Amino acid sequence: MKKSLFAVAALGAFAGAAQAQSSVTVYGIMDVGFQGVTTRGPLTTTNTTPTNQNFTRFSGEGAQSTSRLGFRGTEDLGGGTSAFFTAEFGLDPAANTLSGNTNNGLFNRQAFVGLAQKGIGRAAIGTQYTPIHMAVGRTDPGQQNNMIGSVIYTTNASQGNGQTATSYTVRYNNSLTLQTERMSGFQLNAIYSNNNGTGDDTSTSLPFNNTVPLARGTTTPAASTTNVTATGFGQSNNTAWGVGLNFVWNKLNFDAAYQTSKQTTFLGGTQVAASIPGSAAVGGNPVNVLGTSLGMTQTYVGAVYDFGIVKAYASYINAKYESNLNSNSYVTRSGQQIGVRGNLTKQIESWASVGNGQMTAGSGVQLSSAAATQASQNFTAYQIGTNYILSKRTNLYAIFGSTQVSTSSVNMSEGASSYGVGVRHTF
Repeated sequence: MKKSLFAVAALGAFAGAAQAQSSVTVYGIMDVGFQGVTTRGPLTTTNTTPTNQNFTRFSGEGAQSTSRLGFRGTEDLGGGTSAFFTAEFGLDPAANTLSGNTNNGLFNRQAFVGLAQKGIGRAAIGTQYTPIHMAVGRTDPGQQNNMIGSVIYTTNASQGNGQTATSYTVRYNNSLTLQTERMSGFQLNAIYSNNNGTGDDTSTSLPFNNTVPLARGTTTPAASTTNVTATGFGQSNNTAWGVGLNFVWNKLNFDAAYQTSKQTTFLGGTQVAASIPGSAAVGGNPVNVLGTSLGMTQTYVGAVYDFGIVKAYASYINAKYESNLNSNSYVTRSGQQIGVRGNLTKQIESWASVGNGQMTAGSGVQLSSAAATQASQNFTAYQIGTNYILSKRTNLYAIFGSTQVSTSSVNMSEGASSYGVGVRHTF
């Protein structure tokens, strides 16, 4: 009897130890509320009446944070080595179907598995955030909310017109990431994405690039969803890589990141011509300028300093979309932004940001519907917001943002403003 009790106790202790070596965490965000958007279309010498749009709605897309459900797990392999995984999906709790729509709902935000070694770093393979997106997350006063008014983190199309273009690529699929341990305040990270394919079967359709998504709410760019049937030999190569540096010293956080991607498509041994849309930002809509045979480079620098009462933010971003076959066919977007964030009371937290920037285009690329070819376009944006903290996991929020697009090339202006109030719960 004593031996049996001893065996049961030993088995229970072993099971407890094994369980302690691995863990799975379920986490997520539910963000719902009321939103309103007002947009103003281009005003030109021939169109003296601007096109205005207004809409209001109860929304589950999340004005402050995109609703999501995630699973995160780790397993201790011994010797300082561990395995880990993350599977995170976007949700739209206000939609009548679980999957929501193509830009929101049950889409793949992150999905990867990897290994980590204590004292060295970690590596993972799957759909993962880019170095710039992680850097912006640490240095954005609005914490990457989904409202209009940020120069750095431009909103998605669900918030209406008024944005100049998507500012950077959020995630790469088919990617390998590396991240070092932090040493003397420095931490390095890198990403490499590869999605190449060849074929000589005329019945085989070669997909355009789905490796370098631009929009926040999708992993496949709109311009990439069309398959092209190869005539004879076909090849579609999609590669991307990026690096990031994070430095933390006392109350200072500094980030610098760079990422570049290239997509080429060959049909019958001939490279397909460049496909930057003739209208790169008609009406100010955030558009996907990804076409065939296109290269993209994006650079970001940001910093935040904690003064105790308030945190001060400053950042700069630059992106260029260029034809691989014609260097005169390009679109560039650059912008800078400053902001503050702090607690007014123990329960009230507020932030504000303001910034400006410019878009430029090469020959034959149209920045607006106001002109056939437009060399430059200036924009400004600002945003204010506040949280009323109910608990560590729940808060009420109110956010207002506005952006204005103007140019000296022609007599035009356009812009948008949006507001959102809601409740956010994290778990």
